[in-house]
Order: sequence, then C-alpha cells, then structure tokens
Amino acid sequence: MNLRVVAAIARDEWRYWRRSKLGMISSAAVLLLTAASLLSTVTRVETERITRDNFQVEAEETFASQPARHPHRMIHYGHYVFRVPPPLSVIDPGVDAFTGTVMFLEGHRQNAAVFSLRYSAAQAGPLAELSPAFAYQILVPLLLIVLGFGSIPREREAKTDYLLYAGSVTATDLCLGKTLALAGAALLSLAPLGLGLVVAWGAGASLTIAVYLFIGYAIYLLTWVFLISALSGVVATAAASFSMLLACWVALCVVVPPIAGAVAMGSAPVDGKVASDYALGRALRSTGDGHNAADPAFAGLRAQLLEQYEVSDVADLPINIRGVVAQVAESKQGEILNTFADERMSKESAQSQVVGWFGLLSPALALKNFSVITAGTDLRQYHGFLRDAEAVRYDFVQKLNALHIEQLAYSDDIQRSNDPEAEQRTRLNAANWRMLEEVSSLPRPASTRLLEGFPHLLIMLAWCAFMAWVGVRNMKK
Repeated sequence: MNLRVVAAIARDEWRYWRRSKLGMISSAAVLLLTAASLLSTVTRVETERITRDNFQVEAEETFASQPARHPHRMIHYGHYVFRVPPPLSVIDPGVDAFTGTVMFLEGHRQNAAVFSLRYSAAQAGPLAELSPAFAYQILVPLLLIVLGFGSIPREREAKTDYLLYAGSVTATDLCLGKTLALAGAALLSLAPLGLGLVVAWGAGASLTIAVYLFIGYAIYLLTWVFLISALSGVVATAAASFSMLLACWVALCVVVPPIAGAVAMGSAPVDGKVASDYALGRALRSTGDGHNAADPAFAGLRAQLLEQYEVSDVADLPINIRGVVAQVAESKQGEILNTFADERMSKESAQSQVVGWFGLLSPALALKNFSVITAGTDLRQYHGFLRDAEAVRYDFVQKLNALHIEQLAYSDDIQRSNDPEAEQRTRLNAANWRMLEEVSSLPRPASTRLLEGFPHLLIMLAWCAFMAWVGVRNMKK
C-alpha cells in the first residue's frame, strides 16, 4: 500500500465530484437541508424554552397571588407545570415532538401532559419535524450513496482500472483512495452538526456529552462509507451498485424502524385511554369520597380519631376531620394513581427496549436510540418529568390539606355554605399559597446518559467494524 497513491486517488475523486453536476447538486441540497433543519430547530427550541420558562414563572406567580380562599378550593384551582426542552434537543428533539409539554396539576387526579410540538406544528406539514438528527440518520447516507455508488464501477466501465493496475497502483490502493475520499465527504457533512453542538454547549449542555454525541454520528456515517465502498467494489456496473445501495438504504433507514415499532407495540401492548380511564375510575371508587367525611369508607378512621383524642363526637376533635379525610383519601388515591402510572410507564419502557434490540438489524435505529438517550430527549427523560410533576402535585395538595386540618375550625367548615361569617373565617390568608416546589427541567446526569447510550454505541461500532471487514476482504479478492 502506497499512501501517496491513496491520497492522489482520493484527490482525483474529489475533482471528479466537483465536475459532476449530480454530485454537486445533491451535496448542496443535503447540506442546505441539514443547515436549514439546524437553524429551524435551534430557533424553535430557543423560542419554546423562553416561552415555557415565562409561562412557568407566570403560573407560579398566579397561584401564589390568589386571594384568601378555602384551602380545598386552591386544590381544585390547581397549578400548571411546563416541560422545558434540554439544550441538546436542538440536535435531536426525540420524544419531545410527540409528548405533551404542559400539565395541569390538581387534587384527586393525574392529568396527562398536553400540547405536543407535533400538534402545535400540524399546519406546517412533515417538514416541521425536520431536525439535524433526522437529516444525519436518513438524508446524509443517501448523499454518500449518490457520491460513492460509482466510484469503483466507473473505473471498470471506462476500463481505466487496467491502466491504473499497469502502473504502480494496486487494487488495495484504489479501494482505499475511494474510501478515503468518501470518508472526507462524510467528515465535511458533520460541520453543521458540530456547529449545533457548540450552540447546545453554549446553552448549558455538557461538553463531554456533546463530544460523545459527535463521535456517535461520526461512527454511523463511517459505517455507511464502508458499506458503500464494500458493495461498490464487488459489482460490475454503477447501475447495479446504485440499485443495491439504494435497497440497503431503504431496508436499514425506512423499513426496519417502523417494523421495530410495530413489534414493540405488540410485545407490550398499552391499554387505550378509554379502557385505562375506566379501570382507574373503578379502582378510585374504592377509596371513598374525600369530600364527604361521613362516607362509610372512612368509618374506621373516624373511630380511630375519636378513640385517640378521647371524645365522642367529631365536632369535639381538636382537628378538622374533613381535612383529615381529604388528606387520607388523597394518599390512597395517590397510591392507586401511581400504580397505574408506573404500570403504563413500565410497558412503554419495555417497548423502548424492544426497539433498542432492533438496532442490531439497522445502524440507523442504533444511532436513533443512542442519539435520544445522549441528548436527554428519550422516554426515560419524559417519564422523569411525569414523576417530578406528580411529586409536585401531591406535595402541594397535601400541604393544603394540612392547612385544612390545622387552621380551619370544623364548626365553621360545615356551616360555610349557610353562614357568610363562617364562610369568611374559612378563607385563609394568601401568604399560605407560597408552597409550590419546582419541576426540574435538567436532563439526567451526564454519566447516566453516557452509560445508557454506550450499548447502542457498541452496536454501531460492531456495524462499522463488520462493514470495514467486508471491505478489506473484498480488497484482497
């Protein structure tokens, strides 16, 4: 192998691409789409981040500035939490495009997150979902195919390979030179990705994570470089090479991902909204009505309190039994709500794991799994938001129930609908409403994402090594 000859062949291939209208037009089109997707995603994510941050501050101020009210009215008045996109969502929005961004928190129920980005951008059509991750996973491999499908068959068809072999050029030099040229094109196409990662780093992303993500995309494109060089080196004509490579692209990038999704949904089916809401409602009815202290479901609680405080009537209790009933009911309901939520999340996580295994059949799917995990836009991150939101909901509801127990007289509480003065005495000062906890918008720790993404990186490395081995084997032939 002569390195000078290899470099000369690579330079000659680049000169050919510059003279080729197809190569130049396709390169310009893909690079423009990639740059446009980056600009669009950065603008959208930054706008969403500022908007949601402002809405979150407004929601907290609105809750805290409410006038004197009965504490249970504040439970039903509720509070909004907004999911802020992580910095690396400028590269890969992940599940953020499909999941809700706003959640209303109130007593006795867990509401779903609503207003996904796909819903918000519905009128913009499919191009609204174009992101740098999609461009590199789907479009850039197609560009590499256009550039490299005829690199070696072209020499055979023009009979120039005999002239090269008659000199000091070997078949290994020729294949390596063509591969080096294509690898250079792949490296050049990573420039917009690098720019996007710098933007994300400036917005607070971990530098280690940004470099890690760049390495993953580079390995993926290098896999395609080896695949293109290996297949184009064993076929006789450029047309046959293009057909085979296009079939590989369709199979790996277009066919396998939806098949993986369908298999995942079948392996761990999740109940629909109607069925799950019906089952949840039936389970919640067994906890009793937390608004009714005389509900038979709380007979044991009433007897326990009467015995504990050595009184014969709930009106003589030193605490407000209506608040106690509301607090106990919320605790029981919270357990049931969390049980159903955890069951649903476990099924969704099982589906995600099935999709992860399909990365063995498609490097595009392996990269997608690696990308969303590393960027902090995967299903685990969304589940974390749901759990944090539920913790905030339960915390402020039970704090309000505690105010109901300790600061409201039972006699005023039962008469407030008939006695205006009693109703006024059940209104607590607005200073009590400053109790809300924040929902964390930070992605999981960098070390966690590094470890969780590593298996998918190994799959891509295996694909890359396999394609390189196939290419080396073809060179020897």
